[in-house]
Amino acid sequence: MNATPVAERMPALYLSHGAPPLADDPLWPGQLAAWSADLPRPTAILMVSAHWEEAPLALGATGAAPLVYDFWGFPEHYYQVTYAAPGAPQLADSVRKLLRRAGTPVQDIPDRGLDHGAYVPLVEMFPAADIPVLQISMPTLDPQRLLEIGRRLAPLRDEGVLIVGSGFFTHNLAALRHEGTPGWSAEFDDWGRRALAAADVDALLDFENKAPAGRLAHPRTEHFAPLFVTLGASQGALESGRSVIDGFWMGLAKRSVQFG
Repeated sequence: MNATPVAERMPALYLSHGAPPLADDPLWPGQLAAWSADLPRPTAILMVSAHWEEAPLALGATGAAPLVYDFWGFPEHYYQVTYAAPGAPQLADSVRKLLRRAGTPVQDIPDRGLDHGAYVPLVEMFPAADIPVLQISMPTLDPQRLLEIGRRLAPLRDEGVLIVGSGFFTHNLAALRHEGTPGWSAEFDDWGRRALAAADVDALLDFENKAPAGRLAHPRTEHFAPLFVTLGASQGALESGRSVIDGFWMGLAKRSVQFG
C-alpha cells in the first residue's frame, strides 16, 4: 500500500511587495524569483496584504475573480497584468475552522480578487500561476491581535501552505521628497534588522515607540502590520529568521524575511 505523501512544512514569509513598476526594476524581480526557487513547493499560498483591511476577517475569492488594480495614474500596461492562479477552497475551509474555533469571526467576499500587494510579488515568485492562492483581510491593525491570528494559522504550515505577509518595511510616500534614501527609512530599517535578528517580538510589537523614526517610517501602520501575522505563524521558528532581501527602492526599505 502506498503511503499518503506528507506535505513539507513551509516557512512563513514577510515581504516588501513593491508597486506595479517593480516588474521593471533591474534587480528586485530576480531576487524574488531566486527566493521562491529556494523554497519547497507549496500546496497553496495564503496571502495577507497591506491593501486589504476588512472586519470581520474576510476570505477572498476561492474561484475565478478579476485582479484588484488598486492603484491610480500608472501607464496602461500595468492594468493589463493577469495572474490566473487557481482558487483555494480547501484552504479557505481550513482557515475558517482554525479561526472560528478560536472565536474569530470570518466572512466570505467571493468576488474579491487578489490586490497588487498579493499579485505583484506572486507574478515574480511563481510566474506559472499554478499554485492555489487565497487572500485574507486584516481585520485590525493592532499588532497583538494580528500576532494571535498568525498563531491560529500556524498549523497550515504543516499542510504545505506558504503563509505570506505582504507589506513594505518602510512606507511613507509623502516624505519621499529627495533622491536617495531618507535617514528615517535607513534608521528604521537598521533597527528592524537588529530586532528581527534578536527575535525581539516585544520590541517589534511596540515599534511605534521603540524604533527610531517609527512613526515617520510608518505614519499609518498597514504596511508593517502583515509582519505580525507572519511572526505569529512562525511558531518555533523565530530564531531561524533571516533577511532574504534588503536594500532600498525609491527610498523605501524592501527588507523581506523568512522564518523556518
